[in-house]
Amino acid sequence: MFRVRSQCLKLTAVSCPCIFFTVAFSDFLQKMKMVPIPEKAYGGFFEGDCYIILYNKKTSNGFITDLHYWIGKDSTQDEQGAAAFYVTQMDDMLGGSPVQHREVEGHESEAFKSYFKSGIIYKKGGVASGFKHVETNMYNIRRLLHVKGKKHVSATEVELSWDSFNKGDVFLLDLGKVLIQWNGPDCNIAEKSRGLALARSIRDDERGGRAQIGIIDNEKDSPDLMQIMKTVLGERRGALGAATPDEKADELQKANVRLYHVYEKDDNLVVQEIATRPLTQDLLQHEDCHILDQGGFKIYVWRGKDSSKEEKRAAFSRAVGFIQAKGYSATTNVEVVNDGAESAMFKQLFKRWTEKEETQGLGKVYTTSKIAKVEQVKFDVSQLHARPELAAEQRMADDASGKVEVWRIEDLHMQPVDPRTYGQFYGGDCYLVLYTYLTSGRTHYIIYMWQGRHASVDEITACAFNAVELDKKYGNEPVQVRVTMGREPQHFLAIFKGSLIIYEGGTSRTQNNEPEPVVRLFQVRGTDEINTKTIEVPARASSLNSNDVFLLTTNQVCYLWCGKGCSGDEREMAKIVANIVSKRDKQTVLEGQEPVEFWAALGGKAPYASDKRFQEPTVRYQPRLFECSNQTGRFIMTEVVGFCQDDLDEDDVMLLDTWEEIFLWIGKTSNTYERNEAISSAKDYLKTHPAGRDLATPIIMVKQGYEPLTFTGWFSAWDPYKWSVSYWEICVSCLNVNSTSNYQNNNAPSVVSAVTNGNGAYPREVLINKTVDELPEGVDPAKKEYYLSDADFHDIFGRSKDEFYQMPRWKQQNEKKQHGLF
Repeated sequence: MFRVRSQCLKLTAVSCPCIFFTVAFSDFLQKMKMVPIPEKAYGGFFEGDCYIILYNKKTSNGFITDLHYWIGKDSTQDEQGAAAFYVTQMDDMLGGSPVQHREVEGHESEAFKSYFKSGIIYKKGGVASGFKHVETNMYNIRRLLHVKGKKHVSATEVELSWDSFNKGDVFLLDLGKVLIQWNGPDCNIAEKSRGLALARSIRDDERGGRAQIGIIDNEKDSPDLMQIMKTVLGERRGALGAATPDEKADELQKANVRLYHVYEKDDNLVVQEIATRPLTQDLLQHEDCHILDQGGFKIYVWRGKDSSKEEKRAAFSRAVGFIQAKGYSATTNVEVVNDGAESAMFKQLFKRWTEKEETQGLGKVYTTSKIAKVEQVKFDVSQLHARPELAAEQRMADDASGKVEVWRIEDLHMQPVDPRTYGQFYGGDCYLVLYTYLTSGRTHYIIYMWQGRHASVDEITACAFNAVELDKKYGNEPVQVRVTMGREPQHFLAIFKGSLIIYEGGTSRTQNNEPEPVVRLFQVRGTDEINTKTIEVPARASSLNSNDVFLLTTNQVCYLWCGKGCSGDEREMAKIVANIVSKRDKQTVLEGQEPVEFWAALGGKAPYASDKRFQEPTVRYQPRLFECSNQTGRFIMTEVVGFCQDDLDEDDVMLLDTWEEIFLWIGKTSNTYERNEAISSAKDYLKTHPAGRDLATPIIMVKQGYEPLTFTGWFSAWDPYKWSVSYWEICVSCLNVNSTSNYQNNNAPSVVSAVTNGNGAYPREVLINKTVDELPEGVDPAKKEYYLSDADFHDIFGRSKDEFYQMPRWKQQNEKKQHGLF
């Protein structure tokens, strides 16, 4: 990480208190100079200033650097120009590796907002106008903050009046020593929680923990706090207005990508459109610059490595000029990326993005050889539970040793399949597969909905309907996975122990009158029981590939054709499959030594994939998390950058995109409309993706509290006990027990009831090892520790209340038992 020195713009390496996802240093322009801001002031922005943020993220390959310059709505043109100038200088100092971003107040990118976990505060004025940054323990403050946003909140200082309020948002009345959070009657728990996190941040960072927080969730239940607000704001006259909806781009707008070539011709700058969606990487020319317009939602400037220094330095101004020429809003985000140091967000706009010597996933290394061959390194399934990230990378919920049950959809109902034929699927049918397994002594379920390529629309619909009924039968706990023919996930292959065979057409129904083809050709891919899949392909020579083993079945014999590039393990797996697809004699045939009868069965010789070809490595995809909604009539998705488990809100449907599959996480309190529309929303997402995604990508529905390892493994730290703590418990734990507020609710003990002696808490001796009957009146026996003073709490548990309630629930309970407070 680096600090920027204002006088000579010297970059000096400094240590960072946090290792991951931490803002390094942010600087604002004061009289056209860069002045460092203390870390405790991060997230506070004066509207009359411009700021520069240098952000470093550690990765397995080193560091990724982002440079943001932020424009306050009341900043001058000179300040904005100076900010852009300093960003260019810093980019040069850092060797041209940073990704540059232009951010405008109120319209910041999700990446920018993700740096400030507690939220962003917009402050009136600026340093030059005499305003000073709030210092710790300063209490001469009277301001009203309008808090918006569910995932990344921003708080704007508004007029200190009831006229600023509305029904759907959170407002924070900051009186220095007292912070009162007023929750609009129409705002949800996520917005309340984010507002509370912001209030805590102000209390702890700006006031040194010496302010009190009060919460008004229902005005009738908080008369004391309402009296304070009336004293400051006066009597409220008239009804509250509705919330102002956030302006969000829909997916159709984001999918409208256009690529422009920017180059100099006869001393003139030429901007020429060259391509639309889907884009390919080879369109980018290293000697020039390009502009990628994402429907006016965002503008990217790509700087070729061989472009001139003048062209690179002019990148920002060109992008701003492009915005003006297109008539886009001046608040449009701009990102400048360098050739070879592109951001993940830029790469995902292309159909395919390759980088030299890159690997895909874990253990899949792509190499160049005489034929296009992908070598896969075997992994130890016993490590899945010890390493959730391995489970996610390999798409394996467990070791595939659980119970399997299969039904075929017949006459729109579930018909049990003979266990002797488990693993055999026909393209004219739809199937339901229930997989049951144990993890840590608890039963888990996965329902796979396999849809044949030639199944009717009625059958596909019936398959989904029966999956819902099966889901209900098991208490709405199962994970639901939509599987389209040919796109089976890894775990689906594994549960059939190498015997997954997909027949192109026909049906497995007993009343099937269609005669089976005399000659059939099957391609076998895989090296063990975990990864082997057999697919029927057209019975002609052009279907062959030197990488694999093929099974050719006839009335007389079953040929095992072994390509030059196949391995011994692949041949052994093919022998197992051969005994399933044919009862005829088996004959092994090596490529180049085929008998005449072999080619005759395929209709004669023909060219097939066997020439030397270059297999380019594929860049590893960065998972992305979205909050999705289409209640407005438009399909809206809000991305959560730098996501963690806390970003999964109980009243939401969330979409996790790992490229090879789409997860839909269903919160417990999400509404019926969102749950019913989840699958169609995921399909819309695939349809509108700028890269032109495969519509057959598996869609996996996951319920809150029943997440498989293939889902939790994508999160850096997953707490299985998180959902056992309610919003109200978090709320009470965040409040200062010395507060004179009377915040109450039905699910948490009253703060006021704890304030019974001079220091605002009960002595420890009246709480420890006491039965329900022995406790003071009003004390919740399940939450005895709430009523300890801060000093007693720290003395007993060795940590503050905030630190204690951030621990997993089971750890809290163990410590409470140990100290006689359970």
